[in-house]
Amino acid sequence: MPGAERGRHTLPVVLALGTTQTLAWASSYYIPAILAEPIGRGTGTSATMVFAAVSAALLFAAGFGPLVGRIIDMRGGRIVLIASNLTLAAGLVALALAQGPVSLFAAWAVLGLGMALGLYDTAFATLAGLYGNAARGPITGITLLAGFASTIGWPLSALFAEALGWRGACLVWAGLHLVIGLPLNALLVPQAPPPPPKPPSGEPRDQRREMVLLAYIFASAWFVTGAMATHLPHLLQMAGASRTAAIASAALVGPAQVLARVVEFLFLRHTHPLVSTRIATLLHPLGVALLAVLGAPGAAGFALLYGAGNGILTISRGTLPLAIFGPLGYGARTGWLGAPARATQALAPLLFGLLLNWFGLYALVVSAGLCLSALGALFMLRSRRAPQSSAAA
Repeated sequence: MPGAERGRHTLPVVLALGTTQTLAWASSYYIPAILAEPIGRGTGTSATMVFAAVSAALLFAAGFGPLVGRIIDMRGGRIVLIASNLTLAAGLVALALAQGPVSLFAAWAVLGLGMALGLYDTAFATLAGLYGNAARGPITGITLLAGFASTIGWPLSALFAEALGWRGACLVWAGLHLVIGLPLNALLVPQAPPPPPKPPSGEPRDQRREMVLLAYIFASAWFVTGAMATHLPHLLQMAGASRTAAIASAALVGPAQVLARVVEFLFLRHTHPLVSTRIATLLHPLGVALLAVLGAPGAAGFALLYGAGNGILTISRGTLPLAIFGPLGYGARTGWLGAPARATQALAPLLFGLLLNWFGLYALVVSAGLCLSALGALFMLRSRRAPQSSAAA
């Protein structure tokens, strides 16, 4: 398919998935930042208990990832995305009705299943099934749109809660899944073509080494993501920034993510994803070095470098396995690769918080070290693509 024709064909899908991904992230992963305290008060628990339920939900989602990926490989992603809207809506309704710790954790378990069905891994696998090796551009496109999930979601959650209370806010988000997310996924995401035939047995390839390396790379990166998402403003205050300056600097992460994705799309999309991923893993350690040298004046630079790296790594989670292994079995493979990443992301807020309590800013040596070790693992990866057939492009 010529490039211009493919672009016209993929644009409605990218817009639909970018919108539904923004909705999915804003109404699940990002709501505790705004609603944790009122949810804790309303359920007779605490904000800490709410975050514990969120961590349990992420671990639950990690366990379901490989199964969801296999379903996408066999049936395509549209049915899974539709199920995610229904499941996330049900989980949000259950959260709105929660009255204590048991119902709170039960609601987040449903939301965890919804996240396994409906966040980036599912969208990436859907695009790989539709466009095969040509899915890199669409993957970047949906991350550009969904990069604004927190920017849009946090103010909306605050607005809904102010007008209707936190329970009403959860119900509004549930309704948006039914009136916006569900129709977009059902009507604009095509049914995937039948999966390509398996490669002949005469072309074996041991992929375990690459799988282990990629799993380590993504687990390390997502530990840093989980740690920074929770502790960044406090961390910058520990470096000497005022509360106002720390919050303002932390707010630069979102724009930096989106800007980095634009740069990746414009200047790096024709290079192997290993190149952009290696650059991305180096940015957080550079930010740590900047903060160590400058202290509080380096807070904004640290946030920008971390955000840019995280923005590109999100794309790499979809494009790097596609480039190395090809589209065949992509859903199951990304499910397995995503499981340890989600687990480390779930545990990172607690573990990094303990490191900050014990070692102060020296905890950043751990996060920077993880990124540098991931960079080393990236240099151990083979850059050639697996000899597998491409899906329809």
